[in-house]
Amino acid sequence: MALRIFVTGPAGVGKTTLVGRIAKEADRWGYIVGGMITQEVRRNGRRVGFKITSLDTEEEGILASIRGTSHLPGVPFGKYVVHVDEIERAAVPAIKRALVEADLIVIDEIGPMEYKSDEFARAVGEVLKSERPLLAVVHRHFVDRFRPLGQLHTLSVENRNAEFGIILDEVMKELRG
Repeated sequence: MALRIFVTGPAGVGKTTLVGRIAKEADRWGYIVGGMITQEVRRNGRRVGFKITSLDTEEEGILASIRGTSHLPGVPFGKYVVHVDEIERAAVPAIKRALVEADLIVIDEIGPMEYKSDEFARAVGEVLKSERPLLAVVHRHFVDRFRPLGQLHTLSVENRNAEFGIILDEVMKELRG
């Protein structure tokens, strides 16, 4: 069975940083890493949304923005608007390309905003059926859904550096076969 590592933890603990560092390390060793990373968009020190960046092409899309700050259409979600068209333009193709081309698939994040897109949910399902190793950040509300499917690592400020080493070792062991 393919390696499935799910990372979760509170906001701001370093989940995206951790998976990004592991992706860079795998790339440095010559492995092809595909998928997508989600990062906060800040203006004047204030979070105004989230962007998606594909790991292979570096194409960007806007996952969500605070209501009234974007001209893009979307689905209301709390104080945000989720831009489903952007998820399907940037994230879904990155995941589908990774299914064909990558040695390691990274999905940051699997959560309620991303799951506003049925295409995103289907793409995640395809990854889970594949034999490709997966490193994914899972939103706290999705932990119970993904816990049975692989290893779950909960990050904290205290353990994030140790967890980086543990997860990197697991990923490299899998990639080296």
